[in-house]
Amino acid sequence: MSELFPIADIEEIKRCLLKRNWTIGVAESVTAGLIQAALSQAESARRIFQGGMTVYNIGQKCRQLGIEPIYAEECNAVSPGIARQMAEHIADVFCSQVGVGITGYAAPVPEKGIGKPFAYVCIYGEGRLLQEGRMEHQGDPFEVQLYYMRQAVSLLRHALELVDKSGTR
Repeated sequence: MSELFPIADIEEIKRCLLKRNWTIGVAESVTAGLIQAALSQAESARRIFQGGMTVYNIGQKCRQLGIEPIYAEECNAVSPGIARQMAEHIADVFCSQVGVGITGYAAPVPEKGIGKPFAYVCIYGEGRLLQEGRMEHQGDPFEVQLYYMRQAVSLLRHALELVDKSGTR
């Protein structure tokens, strides 16, 4: 199971969070809980991982995470702004200092004009955007989800290491 999750990244994330006495919450759509599962692999995960929410459709993103519904309908709830709203809100919901939001497509959706799967991820911390990105990957939908999870965990590690190096609280 260890090859499924990037354990070295997860342990570094834990170290960075513990150093600041921070915790994290995760809001996922396209990865369907894989980031939450990854963070749960940290030794003593309960010290850093408050919890998460998997919201797979527009209605639940709006209801559970306070996503603005008109904007969500316009972009099918897949955009950098939606990922940002998800990250901000999940941090608030779980009383965490850090929130992760991810939304996108794990397979083509021809009727929406989506030929190549892509996702947006946002890392929010201490009231500001720490990092955000766009990812693309093709393959079996589960392989795409795993790729997104690993990339999001790597981005989270990078964001927390930058905060760590800057010395800002």
